[in-house]
Amino acid sequence: DLDLSFPLYLFILTYIFSLKMLSSGVCTSTVQLPGKVAVVTGANTGIGKETAKELAQRGARVYLACRDVQKGELVAREIQTMTGNEQVLVRKLDLSDTKSIRAFAQDFLAEEKHLHILINNAGVMMCPYSKTADGFEMHMGVNHLGHFLLTHLLLQKLKESAPSRIVNLSSLAHHLGRIHFHNLQGEKFYNAGLAYCHSKLANILFTKELARRLKVTAMWHWSLPRLVMRL
Repeated sequence: DLDLSFPLYLFILTYIFSLKMLSSGVCTSTVQLPGKVAVVTGANTGIGKETAKELAQRGARVYLACRDVQKGELVAREIQTMTGNEQVLVRKLDLSDTKSIRAFAQDFLAEEKHLHILINNAGVMMCPYSKTADGFEMHMGVNHLGHFLLTHLLLQKLKESAPSRIVNLSSLAHHLGRIHFHNLQGEKFYNAGLAYCHSKLANILFTKELARRLKVTAMWHWSLPRLVMRL
């Protein structure tokens, strides 16, 4: 049997440290984004919602890519009212289903000529063992593979719209992650906390490898555990 008490203890400490960092982070940029198009996954709550609000405040056309469209519409109206920016749109995106991801990308590419900012924010955390519609362990399937596919499908549009950005939100919990190729679906052993850590490590590795292949700059931001690529 695996003794997971110590890794989970470290995970909790890491998470608390992340929250403290988030609470003290202040954005000092005054950059405005009129004419820019942004997609934010999981934008109906938490970090995604605040990010979408900030982008809208700066004049961007913002797509809230959400699994729950009804909640997304409520948030979109809230952001429109607060910012005065009517270009806040909601589109269905379920990162646990590759059919939904492909449908979102297809519709978006048919609707927009440009994409300047892709923020891969959505995710699940410490959920009971389950699998995505395509049979992947839920944390790895949603947090990594779903965004991996979405980025791949939108990458050409991001290149054409350069200068553009891809932001992959990770977590300091990635330090506890390991890629267990013999147990990628968590069928041999599973722990919800560590599954989250593994998926956050996958975010980091994906970002670094994509930046290497594209020959672009990857930056780590300590104010928020994320990696940003400049295309």
